[in-house]
Amino acid sequence: MYRVFEALDELVTIAEEARGLPMTTSCVVPRGDVLELLDDIREAIPGELDDAQDVLDHRDKLVEDAAEEAARTTEVAQVEADRLLAEAREQAQQMIAEAEHEAERTVSRGRREYADLTDRAAAEADRMTEAGRQSYERAVADGRAEQERLVSEHEVTLAARDEAGRLLDRAAEDAHQARSDCDHYVDTALAEFSDTLESVLDTVGRHRHQLRLGQVGAGARDDAGAERASA
Repeated sequence: MYRVFEALDELVTIAEEARGLPMTTSCVVPRGDVLELLDDIREAIPGELDDAQDVLDHRDKLVEDAAEEAARTTEVAQVEADRLLAEAREQAQQMIAEAEHEAERTVSRGRREYADLTDRAAAEADRMTEAGRQSYERAVADGRAEQERLVSEHEVTLAARDEAGRLLDRAAEDAHQARSDCDHYVDTALAEFSDTLESVLDTVGRHRHQLRLGQVGAGARDDAGAERASA
């Protein structure tokens, strides 16, 4: 191919340096030199064309081999992708089943704890109420006994009456305070358990939501893989 370009350059030089004919764009060139250069070009071109055709044939073979290899690779990749997808789906279903089972166990445990706490709170409320009632009755009995004793003495009748009223008022306040303490204990215990149960249910809800998001993401990847395969 180098000789072809060299001969063409020489032809251009001959045409540029040729003597022009007056009043025309024609020129006079040495016929022998031009014909010799044309013969050189004619002899050089077939060999170069054969070499170029060999290169093209080799290129076509490489392209064909690459296409077959790409097809085989795509088929293997598709099979592997299908296997991985099936495994991912199976694992996701297993995780969902385990999460639902764990959620059911958590809710059941929370219900048992709630019932136990309610029973303990009710028992404690009954105990404190009974203790307050007994304290009230003892205070009233003491007040009445003291009132009777003081009343029996004429010189301290007025003082006894006042003291008895004070004792009765104090006994009533103690009983009211005991009942208030009992109610506060029950309300506090129930509020703490309600917060705990709400936290457990919220955790289970978030876990389920994350699992659903994982399934949606897997589905989106499946669709994208299907679109690429169809393309």
